[in-house]
Amino acid sequence: MKTKQVIVIRKDLKMRKGKMIAQGAHASLKVFLDDCIKSMDGRTYIMMAHPLNPWYHWLNGLFTKVVVGCDSEDELLDLHREAAGAGILVSLIQDSGRTEFHGEPTYTALAIGPDEIEKIDKITGHLKLL
Repeated sequence: MKTKQVIVIRKDLKMRKGKMIAQGAHASLKVFLDDCIKSMDGRTYIMMAHPLNPWYHWLNGLFTKVVVGCDSEDELLDLHREAAGAGILVSLIQDSGRTEFHGEPTYTALAIGPDEIEKIDKITGHLKLL
């Protein structure tokens, strides 16, 4: 199984490069934490993926991440809905607005996957590399 993760960053916000990288990193890590960390009997276990699970192939393979841009909050939210509706792991990041965005919470980034390349490309294949 060939897998990848796509990170989508909003271009319309004109974030500083460091801010964009941080928001993309938040999205990539959050999708992992949301899916893989489970609490059992008061202890935390990281559930290692089964060979039929995309995590297994992604973490033990090329660990491919692709970063693309979108043009608006609406487009970011549409991508989120489409990925979730397709059953793909997805994580939407909303920045608190403390360092940019004039104190307004703002959706900045999205991680889609990891999952099979073909499934993700149906949703993000039209987006340009950042």
